[in-house]
Amino acid sequence: MDHTAEFLVFGATGQQGGAVARALKAKGRQVRAFVRNPESIKSKALAAEGMSLAIGDLFDPASIDQAMVGITGVFSVQTSSPAGEVTDVQEVSQGKAIADSAVRHGVRHLLYSSGGAAGKGPTGMGHFDSKSEIEAYVQSLPIMSTITRPASFMEMMMLPGMGLSRSEFTFFMRPEQSMQIIALNDLGRINAEILMAPDHYAGKVIELASASVTGKDLERAFTDVAGRPIAYTRFPNDLLTENPFLNRLAELLDSGLLAGVADLQALEREFGHLTSLVEWLDGPGMPLFKAALNDDKAEVALKDSDNA
Repeated sequence: MDHTAEFLVFGATGQQGGAVARALKAKGRQVRAFVRNPESIKSKALAAEGMSLAIGDLFDPASIDQAMVGITGVFSVQTSSPAGEVTDVQEVSQGKAIADSAVRHGVRHLLYSSGGAAGKGPTGMGHFDSKSEIEAYVQSLPIMSTITRPASFMEMMMLPGMGLSRSEFTFFMRPEQSMQIIALNDLGRINAEILMAPDHYAGKVIELASASVTGKDLERAFTDVAGRPIAYTRFPNDLLTENPFLNRLAELLDSGLLAGVADLQALEREFGHLTSLVEWLDGPGMPLFKAALNDDKAEVALKDSDNA
């Protein structure tokens, strides 16, 4: 393990951590990526891009401590229970373990990536309330910290079962209802900038999004890119009735908790241009969109851990 690294990035082989690690590296900063398996394709890709690897497991506090040695700034993100790998209790335990280790090792700045519905009161969904608990814990510690709350990823819309292969698209919002979304490249870039300017962002909670879209916006954009009509509908009522997880997410969107409250104009003034849905579809989202158009899986991939 390279002991000259400046930033330690958790979740580096995942979507968020990978985006942050690459954004930091693009700025010429030294990155240490926390990985479980150094022989995995994703870990080898990080190493090939010039990042050092810290091998460990979030269930092993000693490996977290070892990875933390000599680090100035930490990006902390954990897998949530909907992925089926951890419980909500385990997510909280891992988030606290990273924060405690950062304090023990005198890390200057801890950036915790939470969620858009977190920190606004109980939601009735464990994987949101777990993030609220981690937020409160981080803020209670004697360490300079920042919390970011990203909106739903644009990439999430390309999961199987949303209907694109059948020339339709189903999602949470009603046709005229707005929901904020974020492109991973924006998420990575903004979090990297925060890590590189800890004094400026210390103590702040920042809601993150790239754009606000309605179901009709999705219909127009997807139709243009697909070259054929893509009809938008909300998840049908019978599916929501059968799936309490999706139903509660839809309820949170209707209540405004999941709709997003990021100030897009302020974010653009602070961090520069934000990626629109159309730009994302024309760029990094194009391969994902094309794959989704040809994916005939019928089952919605969004689910809770009990159904994983």
